[in-house]
Amino acid sequence: MNVMSNVDMYRSSIARFLEAHGWERIRLRAVLFDMDGVLFNSMPYHADAWHKVMERHGLHLSREEAYLHEGRTGSSTINIVYQRQFGRDADPALVEKIYAEKSAEFSTHPEPERMLGAWELLQKLRADGIVPVLVTGSGQHSLFDRLAHCFPGMFDKERMVTAFDVKYGKPHPEPYLMGLEKAGVAPNEAIVVENAPIGVQAGKAAGIFTVAVNTGPLDGQVLLDAGADLLFPSMQALCDGWEELRGTFAQS
Repeated sequence: MNVMSNVDMYRSSIARFLEAHGWERIRLRAVLFDMDGVLFNSMPYHADAWHKVMERHGLHLSREEAYLHEGRTGSSTINIVYQRQFGRDADPALVEKIYAEKSAEFSTHPEPERMLGAWELLQKLRADGIVPVLVTGSGQHSLFDRLAHCFPGMFDKERMVTAFDVKYGKPHPEPYLMGLEKAGVAPNEAIVVENAPIGVQAGKAAGIFTVAVNTGPLDGQVLLDAGADLLFPSMQALCDGWEELRGTFAQS
């Protein structure tokens, strides 16, 4: 039985992407990173905060379901749950109140650690002259401060897309299209690194090669079904395989 090597798998995925989008090659100049669950191991805290605050307001969102909404803006997540229970959007004042409480609840948790492999991967990108860009649906000021502390010098403020910048959150392509614009690159000059299904959908909708890292409790097939071009079991695995993947892009 022939087992496809990693390089063969990368080549096959890249070839499918290029054929689907009509590009000749991927000329990698930027990597667009989600934040929660990619750079920080923060999603368990988000899931817990969402669950507790929603229940406080008579709304039902399990910790497990919170992972499926990861990457949405806070208002979008609240309105999805409110629509499901009451058939209409929540009053904007209530949305603001719930999100403020969720942010406060999140802040009661310990500071999230860097995701294993994230710092090392960013160092590899810097050595290759590849620009890292942050594209997150988060509006947590505490995490942006921690980003500067844990990943010093890696992310320029001019190359960040947050919940404060977009009209449409993930899975809409706007966040990643804005990320491309801020990086000054075309869709075939970047890749997306995501860990959430709707983030994968957003990257794919923007026409960008999208790598999924399965850092949460979801079945990896959920990320592939969302359209991921490649799936790694962790950020560490992506970091360990970066040289092979980078080389395959260069040969595409």
